[in-house]
Amino acid sequence: MSATELSAALWRERQLLELLAFKLEEEHLLLTNGRTRWLAHATREVEQVLERLKQAGLSRSVAVDDLALLWAAPSDATLAQLIEHAPDDTWAEVLRSHLGALTELTRTISDLRDGNEAFLRSATRATQETIASLGGIDVSTYDATGSASAARGDARLLLRDL
Repeated sequence: MSATELSAALWRERQLLELLAFKLEEEHLLLTNGRTRWLAHATREVEQVLERLKQAGLSRSVAVDDLALLWAAPSDATLAQLIEHAPDDTWAEVLRSHLGALTELTRTISDLRDGNEAFLRSATRATQETIASLGGIDVSTYDATGSASAARGDARLLLRDL
């Protein structure tokens, strides 16, 4: 493969990472606005983008390996190593630009993922505390041995008709 093909593969990967960032932001908006009805759809879309990213990553890896051979770089070269072995400044700058954009997108995605995860943990904890406050119901699912914890036998009315 040529440097042009690698650059095209990197562009596809960047576009998919931007789409992933968008989908994670979409999930965040659904979570923070209590619109959990659509959360399963948003999560499925995130998973679809992740699958496409895996395929794009494989394509990029093949392109990097081929170009590394052509540019006399190590066979398992990273993008940074390819930059060092670029035959001219133009390709070094193109690859440096891709690397910078990929690094920034990865940081953004990591922050969004961490924020969504923290929000879900907080929501779960709040739900458990609310249930527990309704009369000492044990909200833990399993004990330390992995056995299901004993549930209270009496029923609780959580919602009343308005």
